[in-house]
Amino acid sequence: MIAWALMAAAAVAQPVERPIVAPGPLAPLAGTLADAGRGSPIVLIIPGSGPTDRDGNSPLGIKAAPYRLLAEELAARGISSVRIDKRGMFGSKAAVANANKVAIADYTADTRAWIATIRRATGAKCVWLLGHSEGGLIALTAAQQPKDICGVITVAAVGRRIGEVLREQLRANPANAPYLDPAFTTIASLEAGKTVNSATLPAPLRTLFADDVQHLLIDLLAEDPAGLAAALKPPLLIVQGDNDIQVTVDDAKALAAAQPKATLAILHGVNHVLKIPPGEDRAANLKAYADPALPIAPEVAEAIAGFVMR
Repeated sequence: MIAWALMAAAAVAQPVERPIVAPGPLAPLAGTLADAGRGSPIVLIIPGSGPTDRDGNSPLGIKAAPYRLLAEELAARGISSVRIDKRGMFGSKAAVANANKVAIADYTADTRAWIATIRRATGAKCVWLLGHSEGGLIALTAAQQPKDICGVITVAAVGRRIGEVLREQLRANPANAPYLDPAFTTIASLEAGKTVNSATLPAPLRTLFADDVQHLLIDLLAEDPAGLAAALKPPLLIVQGDNDIQVTVDDAKALAAAQPKATLAILHGVNHVLKIPPGEDRAANLKAYADPALPIAPEVAEAIAGFVMR
């Protein structure tokens, strides 16, 4: 009897998921609605950089499914969510001809389209924006126009200019030592609004600074996340794991310092894909990026639910 009751409880905790689409430039944008029930608050999960899909996975080796797992955890706490594929990628592939020809303003426009779609589909008066990693910058940018936005949640989002963060990330990996000078020269050029010929760079840098992503990089490098946080009108929650090897606690503190009304949640042991790795070294941390069976840290969903449901 006890085992049956536990199985029944687990089944109830699973959200009802269905496809949802929003208007895109050339074709619809695609997402998944995890429905926690009529009248529940709803969170739009904005994905991070590069080819990151609606579940938080990437063909670059990320299989941890952090957004799908987060959606399940939020639904178990009575919160609905929509997780999305970015324009030009995965289910939203047909929305634009080239996924790399994009600017922050484009992602912001897509966010507004998703807000309107979600409100029509669910009857919600407003939508919570949750941006992970680079998605945090998109959430902060979109929320500068606060209409129909309940609040903003940044998760593992940078609080400093991207150029500073990129330099720090490159220095952090000893294997990058031979390439730091050309990398830093390239970053400086992009910060000045000037592209470079990626073919002139060492092979390990050509993907990071590929020709067709440089205009987006120029756009990103010009952004000031702390300035966006300072100007924000809706409530702000800043979630950051202290075991993140991509974004630091200092970034979260920079956002919090810029917006004194924000709520800051520093989560012990949590890494960039919202999990607690099975070990303390870098290899164990990276291993968690490829493990969908490893659950996300419950503190992540608890912090978000506490903010949304207060």
